[in-house]
Amino acid sequence: MYKEWTRGRLSYEYFTIPLQIASCCTVYTHIYTDHRERERGREREGEGSEMPRDRDRDPLVVGRVIGDVLDAFTRSISLRVIYNNREVNNSCELKPSQVVNQPRIEIGGDDLRTFYTLVMVDPDAPSPSDPNLREYLHWLVTDIPATTGASFGHEIVCYESPRPSMGIHRFVFVLFRQLGRQTVYAPGWRQNFNTRDFAELYNLGSPVAALYFNCQRESGSGGRRR
Repeated sequence: MYKEWTRGRLSYEYFTIPLQIASCCTVYTHIYTDHRERERGREREGEGSEMPRDRDRDPLVVGRVIGDVLDAFTRSISLRVIYNNREVNNSCELKPSQVVNQPRIEIGGDDLRTFYTLVMVDPDAPSPSDPNLREYLHWLVTDIPATTGASFGHEIVCYESPRPSMGIHRFVFVLFRQLGRQTVYAPGWRQNFNTRDFAELYNLGSPVAALYFNCQRESGSGGRRR
């Protein structure tokens, strides 16, 4: 005989099996099966059968920021970039007239004694089809305390507004955690800057956050990046 018994959040199947003992006694043995445990068992059996998460949906991968500028990394802190009340989202389009002045930067964290370096580069200079100046350094701010923004840091390379003349350029913001205060210094030039080499030189490790936007000449529309 089959019955079902529910107790709290657990559901049990209830089977009654008669056993004859000494031809005169009937003993009933109850077998309980915990549905939740069975489901867990099925999940364990299925472990490893799912396909790995598709990283191609990451906009930094789609936009080839991962590859051209950075190696793959795990984001561990929030980074907001805001131009005239418009927040930058990965792969959004901005015109040169919208990015004339340096943006407001807001970073997360919870300890003012932790400092960050912000790098802004163009990996498509002077043109996406021939980026022989890759990367062009547009801005560099160090010693930014956690929970604050770039205005609280030390600007060691002043902001140069994007003015692309050919094709669609990517402008990439990268945030690194410093080993300590006043441990990062300005490079000698803007052109052919290399974010990876810079991070290695100052022991910055992998990025903790990154964002990018696309920009082309003011009168440009549509077109291709490459």
